[in-house]
Amino acid sequence: MTINTVPMSHRFWRSASAMMVATVLLFLISRYLMFWLGVPGVDDLTEHLSDTEGTLSTGKLLQTGAFLAVSFIIFFLIIRWVKKTPQISLMDDSTRYAAWAAYVVRAAFWSIFLIGIADSVISFLRIEDFLTPLVGEALSQNLDKASWRGTFVHYPLIAISLVIAKVSRSLGFTWLALLVVISEFCIVLSRFIFSYEQAFMGDLVRFWYAGLFLFASAYTLVEGGHVRVDVVYASMSHRAKAWINTFGSILLGLPVCWIILTMGMDTKQSSLIGPIISFEMSQSGYGMYVKYLMAGFLLVFAVSMAFQFVSYILSNIAILVHAKDAQIAGEES
Repeated sequence: MTINTVPMSHRFWRSASAMMVATVLLFLISRYLMFWLGVPGVDDLTEHLSDTEGTLSTGKLLQTGAFLAVSFIIFFLIIRWVKKTPQISLMDDSTRYAAWAAYVVRAAFWSIFLIGIADSVISFLRIEDFLTPLVGEALSQNLDKASWRGTFVHYPLIAISLVIAKVSRSLGFTWLALLVVISEFCIVLSRFIFSYEQAFMGDLVRFWYAGLFLFASAYTLVEGGHVRVDVVYASMSHRAKAWINTFGSILLGLPVCWIILTMGMDTKQSSLIGPIISFEMSQSGYGMYVKYLMAGFLLVFAVSMAFQFVSYILSNIAILVHAKDAQIAGEES
């Protein structure tokens, strides 16, 4: 098989890209099953098979086996779907995965917007002793607990954000950047004019700024907005650029995403999944309870960038196989 054999390469790259996206999603699902529901992972299964006495019960083995079986079935269905839909072009799939990346980013933006507003209001009311008179002693005490606030305030807002992101097509980079500026301005105003400053105010700026920086990466990639050293690249032909973009995405882009996912979610104590499981909060008792969500920002970054890199690979492969609708992302055809 060569890259110029259009029908063969068409099926191969469509299948490979769909499997990569499915692998990312299955990896996230496996981590949820492992860390929240206690389902053994592949490592546990390997350890069980290498141990003569066995380490897993029959029920646990069935759970792991069922997940692996479902994963293989999904891969089989992907290959069958690609074979039965030859009319779908590489650019069609590229557009689809870019839309998925955009949806993840939109949902993340709406989440940090709603959570930032809600959590900062709760923190302000708590600091000024307005919370208990407004909501009662019992609810006030619950809102002081990071796990309760995360489960019953943050998570519902994330669910609402998923719905809003499905309806709204705006990514909101402009207004989020504006909100960062406004919130920072409010800190300066309150500090130097009213001599008032609280920890949650700085937390809100960091929360929104971190989201702006990490969530915009996938969008910037597809729009060709990342800074390049274009001394050589700019003068290249479309095919030469396509080769560079393809190998760069495969050898550099996707591996970085997988390193973030695997290293950050390897065990319950890993740097990214650990704070989420424990609802980690800042040392300041009167700040916002969103530090654990900021650890999740890197997961959103890795997933959205992985989807976008797959989309980017397909759009560049389309150029290499001379597809009619081929175009490098972020460049005019």
